Amino acid sequence: MLLGKRVINTLGFVACAGMMAFALYAQHQMMLDPCPLCVLQRIAVIGLGLTFLVAALHNAQGFGRYVYTALLALIAASGIGVAGRHVWLQGLPEDEVPACGGMGLDYMLDYYPLLEVLSKVFEGSGECAKIDWQFLGLSMPAWVLICLLGLGSAGIWNNLRRT
Repeated sequence: MLLGKRVINTLGFVACAGMMAFALYAQHQMMLDPCPLCVLQRIAVIGLGLTFLVAALHNAQGFGRYVYTALLALIAASGIGVAGRHVWLQGLPEDEVPACGGMGLDYMLDYYPLLEVLSKVFEGSGECAKIDWQFLGLSMPAWVLICLLGLGSAGIWNNLRRT
């Protein structure tokens, strides 16, 4: 017997909360400061988690389930794009890694328009190409990519299926 939609949406929320709990643990206990691409991945994970939570609480039928499916797909795809770019930057040879810009995300948000900040963030920097942590040979952005692929797929399947 398959689990109900509400239960699977709740599990999606719990998975996202767990991902954020580990990200905060890595930042505050392991002293691994997030780069700008990591911050954008965190925003995607939080957005995905909140969407799962609202979908679980609302338990929409009919058209509502398509709205949650579209939101989950959009947020997961955005996070997958950011994480994919981050993994790509980490795979570049050292001589092709963009130079560190020296500006933090907070500084750029204070002094540049949002579109210019996003452009600079996606160009990447040496800071984003550095691998500080690995598990089973994969970096943190690679794990985020895998998790977002799985959670996004599960959310789409769950909210589109008929009960």
